[in-house]
Amino acid sequence: MYKFLDYFFIVFHGSLVIFILTGWAWRRTRRLHFITIGLTILSWFGLGIFFGWGYCPFTDWHWEVKRKIGETNLPHSYVKYYVDKLTGYNWDPLVVDAAVLILGILAFTLSCWLNLRDNRSHRYSGLN
Repeated sequence: MYKFLDYFFIVFHGSLVIFILTGWAWRRTRRLHFITIGLTILSWFGLGIFFGWGYCPFTDWHWEVKRKIGETNLPHSYVKYYVDKLTGYNWDPLVVDAAVLILGILAFTLSCWLNLRDNRSHRYSGLN
């Protein structure tokens, strides 16, 4: 059962990260992206007050599953773990965290800007 949960989290969490980075790009997903990235930022900084900055409950749950299947020495960051796995290189956690923060802020900024633009154009399109 834990092996199944491990695969589930790999697919789910990996897909979530990709959506957070790219979901702003398509008009149909922008509103969902805005909500998703907003909840992510709330987790990073809101829950982060209690559990450590950058806290993600999905990482917490996934790491619990990985511990049950015998993995140890898991890093704080889900992204660091998988970037290391995918590249075969042990990345500096500060570099990975900085990249995650910069890309997250960029995705959030794009999401805000495009959602505002879409709402304005939708609101004013009825006046023409």
